[in-house]
Amino acid sequence: MPAFPKAAHEAVRNPTLRANLRHATHTIRDKRAKAVAELDDWAELREAGKRIKEHTLRHLDHYLVRLEAAVTAAGGTVQWAADADEANRIVTDLVLATGEREVVKVKSMATQEIGLNEALEAAGIAAYETDLAELIVQLGDDRPSHILVPAIHRNRGEIRDIFRAEMGNWGRPAPEDLTDRPADLAEAARLHLREKFLRAKVGISGANFMVAETGTLVVVESEGNGRMCLTLPETLISVVGIEKTVPTWRDLEVFLQTLPRSSTAERMNPYTSMWTGTTDGDGPRTFHLVLLDNGRTDTLADEVGRQALRCIRCSACLNVCPVYERAGGHAYGSVYPGPIGAILTPQLRGTASEIDASLPYASSLCGACYDVCPVAIDIPEVLVHLREKVVEQGGHRLEGAAMGAAAWAFEHPRAYAAGQRVAALTRRLHPSRLPGPGRAWTDSRDLPEVPAESFRTWWMREHGGREQGGRERVDPGEHEGPEHVDPGEHRGPEHERKEGSA
Repeated sequence: MPAFPKAAHEAVRNPTLRANLRHATHTIRDKRAKAVAELDDWAELREAGKRIKEHTLRHLDHYLVRLEAAVTAAGGTVQWAADADEANRIVTDLVLATGEREVVKVKSMATQEIGLNEALEAAGIAAYETDLAELIVQLGDDRPSHILVPAIHRNRGEIRDIFRAEMGNWGRPAPEDLTDRPADLAEAARLHLREKFLRAKVGISGANFMVAETGTLVVVESEGNGRMCLTLPETLISVVGIEKTVPTWRDLEVFLQTLPRSSTAERMNPYTSMWTGTTDGDGPRTFHLVLLDNGRTDTLADEVGRQALRCIRCSACLNVCPVYERAGGHAYGSVYPGPIGAILTPQLRGTASEIDASLPYASSLCGACYDVCPVAIDIPEVLVHLREKVVEQGGHRLEGAAMGAAAWAFEHPRAYAAGQRVAALTRRLHPSRLPGPGRAWTDSRDLPEVPAESFRTWWMREHGGREQGGRERVDPGEHEGPEHVDPGEHRGPEHERKEGSA
């Protein structure tokens, strides 16, 4: 994949893609706003979710050990994977040990993150996606472009054509007279998947939450296909990021209210599946939990960036993001697109590659993502933090030089004032576009006009070098001595701010 700017440049020139994205994201976010508005205590739920996640991440070592003990006591087995290669090896070996050569899968971001399907294919194992949107992506030899709706970039006509052309190569073919009516498409998928559900002996899943208290795993979904994978196979393998842990059952109360409203605009998910280890005569006879790190421990060590691990994968940030709406998910070059992907992917994978170094810049910093996040992740703050890291590592050298020059000017008030005077005097000579590398910036923006005089000059002329109230003027940034107090701080009765003063 190319870096985000190049990939996005190509995406915005696709009118069909933009129309599909605009219709889908606007529909979802409007419904979400109505669902959230029904709860008078939404702000309190949001804060509770944030605090639960923050507490868990601070004590993650404790809760992971507790989770492992609980899963083991309930009849499951737990294995730890430091990275994608180790996780893929563990899962592949577990499947091969069963003697089976095919598996059915629940929609899982973690298994997409590590490229599990490709690893299984290399070992001669066929992995069948059963989530409807993931099925569309798989049949179309495509990549997911949205966390919640992986095929959001496809319209009904495109889906019909994919089903007609590809279903027969993967199993039961689609009806020859298949239309693009949603009911007909869903029925074709249902018939295609049913034989796989009834035949498969191994299921693979992720999890939305893991309860350390009891060793319970939780999957929420809207179709019921996930539940078929979780209950019918003889062996169930779950690959889950370590950050999905919550301490107790009581903590689920918060997330089972905020997640469905933020993601699908529903009061509750149609299917909420929970399982604890194994039970004779009920569900899979063997359960394996693979706990995935893959960069999460490194992310946890970053005091600013670690808040990305609070994410509960609702995708609300994608649906309000003006950049995602125009560029689509593929431009991010990661299984995690949109604002959350722009802060999570560079931390999990690092910023050594061109595309990962470009992701923190895939934002206008408008803050809409933070406003809708159900666990209050300050995505703009993390984006700026990661941009600083990219610059420190040698990326965007011109930006680093410009910021260095600006810092020097702000530290030298007289030089800064002189620069303002020169800029004002030469304003008629200023170009309308920047030269060199700056040209790309002014290709899509107007260069701000320099005013005829600076605020500093205006103030000196209007007030004769004195501030209101008779204080001698001191240039901003100059040291005022030990008696200096920042504006707004209380300095005693003799310095009380008078009503109407500036």
